[in-house]
Amino acid sequence: MFGSLGDIFRLPDLKRRIFFTLFILFIFRLGAYIPSPGVDRAALASLFSTGGGVMDFLNLFSGGALSRFGIFSLGVAPYINSSIVMQLLVVIFPYLEKLQKDSTDGHKKITQWTRYGAVVFAVVQAIGMTAWLGSLGIMQGGFLDWLLVIITLVAGSVAVMWLGEELTDHGIGNGISLLIFAGIVARIPEAILQTWNMVRLGSMSVIGLLVGIVLMVIVVAGCILLQEGQRRLPVQYAKRVVGNKIYGGQSTFIPLKVNQSGVIPIIFASSLLIFPYTIANYFSESATGRFISALFTPNSFFYILCYVALIIFFSYFYTAVVFNPTDIANNMKKYGGFILGIRPGQPTSDYITRVMERITLGGVVFLAVIALIPNVMSSILNINSFYFGGTAVLIVVGVAMDTVNQIEAQLLMRHYDGILKKSGGGRKGFLRG
Repeated sequence: MFGSLGDIFRLPDLKRRIFFTLFILFIFRLGAYIPSPGVDRAALASLFSTGGGVMDFLNLFSGGALSRFGIFSLGVAPYINSSIVMQLLVVIFPYLEKLQKDSTDGHKKITQWTRYGAVVFAVVQAIGMTAWLGSLGIMQGGFLDWLLVIITLVAGSVAVMWLGEELTDHGIGNGISLLIFAGIVARIPEAILQTWNMVRLGSMSVIGLLVGIVLMVIVVAGCILLQEGQRRLPVQYAKRVVGNKIYGGQSTFIPLKVNQSGVIPIIFASSLLIFPYTIANYFSESATGRFISALFTPNSFFYILCYVALIIFFSYFYTAVVFNPTDIANNMKKYGGFILGIRPGQPTSDYITRVMERITLGGVVFLAVIALIPNVMSSILNINSFYFGGTAVLIVVGVAMDTVNQIEAQLLMRHYDGILKKSGGGRKGFLRG
């Protein structure tokens, strides 16, 4: 493994990408510590020391910037919300679907509209956050001071969006996911210190700590199992004689991932559920505003119900976007491939679709269980679920594995050994064909 890690720095392009990724992550973390103007720091610190629930949840996706009210306090949430809306619109409107499939120019238009939508979401969330802090007496100054804070937050959100896109284009891995990953990982030392203080002061028992550690190990193992699990559909290619040569005749398989969408459903569902709470801050003094805030408080029954429903929806939705059984069936037919017992063409496409729907259902249920078990246990063991809970662990494990796989692919393309050693039969999923 250490030899494989050394190979990374022998490839100039890969080395440049890794250093660029580290540089962008440093800039992102630096922005979390640059404070926005006009905020009472002492009052803000007091709010987060007693806020719990929603406060920790919002802080999770800003990488800790919200607790300091840094210029990156909105984090990646506006861009993710805009991406969700745009992907839904692409499915609904044929014109947008045609743009996405037609050409590079169509992709550029979709990306540009997503950016505009991110700015709109950033403005709404910045106004809601400023109004909320103002109602709590934390925001100082008059209208112009509030306007300056709103402009600062929106500019910070646009900067985060730009950093994420640059990271995707010139770094390693998915930029937005890596920014969320960096924000969560950066808070691990603080989580360990807080947990130790809780044990030392007696607010958490040693048995509770051990149970929490075992639970976290189980969640991590479950995340890895979910990410690597696949169903292999056996494919046979017919022999073809071209001149004096014989082509085909070999057997292979189509790997259908149990969790085709990765951590996207978790990120989308979590980000989308933040938005109603932000809107409710406009009406924080009214009964309606307080009612909506209570509904969308993490660990509430309604929130958990919506969270599971959105995970299921986005899992199927994103799988349908990135996985096209018709294209796979047509390519197999073109090159003489077929699944044993299934006719080529449309029957093969229908068969792959049915199999994909069944294994996606199993993956979704497993994903929801992993995401919810730590949140339920945290209320019993008094462990902060936003540090050790399913959402954070799923994102960290999923993004880490995706990034390692991309580095490994770069090494294998250049005839180097991968970082992860595999047996001759390849990785084993927990669903075999």
